[in-house]
Amino acid sequence: AALNGFQIDVQLNIMSFLSPQDLCRLGSTSCYWRAAVQDPLLWRYFLLRDLPSWSSIDWKSLPDEEIFNKAFSEVSDNALYDYMAIYKRSCPQGRRSLKSSRPRYGTVTSFLQSLVTQAEPRFAMFGPGLEELDNSLVQKMMACPEILLVAGLPHRQIHGIGSGVSFQFNNNQKFNIVTLYSTTSVERRRAREEQAVAVNKMFYQESSTVGNQQAMHYSVIAQVRKVCEVVDGFIYVANAEAHREHDRQEELARILAMIDPALGPPNRPLLVLSCVSHVGVKRIPCVYVAHQLQLNLLHQPWMMQDTVAATLDGLLNGIEWLLEEANCKSAQ
Repeated sequence: AALNGFQIDVQLNIMSFLSPQDLCRLGSTSCYWRAAVQDPLLWRYFLLRDLPSWSSIDWKSLPDEEIFNKAFSEVSDNALYDYMAIYKRSCPQGRRSLKSSRPRYGTVTSFLQSLVTQAEPRFAMFGPGLEELDNSLVQKMMACPEILLVAGLPHRQIHGIGSGVSFQFNNNQKFNIVTLYSTTSVERRRAREEQAVAVNKMFYQESSTVGNQQAMHYSVIAQVRKVCEVVDGFIYVANAEAHREHDRQEELARILAMIDPALGPPNRPLLVLSCVSHVGVKRIPCVYVAHQLQLNLLHQPWMMQDTVAATLDGLLNGIEWLLEEANCKSAQ
């Protein structure tokens, strides 16, 4: 029995050098290998090893935080987690595979929708990543037509707030982004120079009673409320730089204030850009930021995408998802 256990340990050690894709192919060769490659300890190792490198995660694929907080010995006896299934569902390659395997009638629907003149979907963009980073995400978006073409500049206002900038995605779909800053440009620049936190003027605190305790939550000011009532979705730009301090609890409270169902349809999509200033900055892994922000508490579709402000890396992947979700909701 000891020899048999030693052989199993050696086999698992050897398989750990294979890629998850190679293991799946190996499992399709025989019943023996199908059982062998499903070992939960092996897939937990892959999950914890690879998860920090994943560049995106969404509301359907975010792994349970308990997976990381419990030791394997605490969960293995009752087989609480199918680590192989979690890995395949959560990794970007697995999600792309599931997306490509969906029925093709969606293409027909998109073609029929293109025959009907539709208003540009409009999104409200906000968050500390717009204001705290050394590189401006918005300025880069405006200055890179080879990545994102500017299709229209602000020419009207929504209750005192600019109507936003229209962009064209892949020379086809047009969409509009209304950028909401919490302070003036002078205040933002001063805060960056002094490495201080500027007072956010988009929100105000309200107190409420939960049980026997007083709880604080945010509401948006009147001008921002008008924007929230007319947009088709939201873009939250999170600061993912590891050297900065982040109050994720307060960030979540402000996200909840913006997506409040009282301000519009409750199923409007939320794209979270996990943003750093430039490629050389150490970032907090995407999945960790999603857990820090407690995005699992949200009730509408969301996706988090790693983004670099200086190069716009990752931005188009997020925009593509947001447009698909917005078009899907408008067709319902």
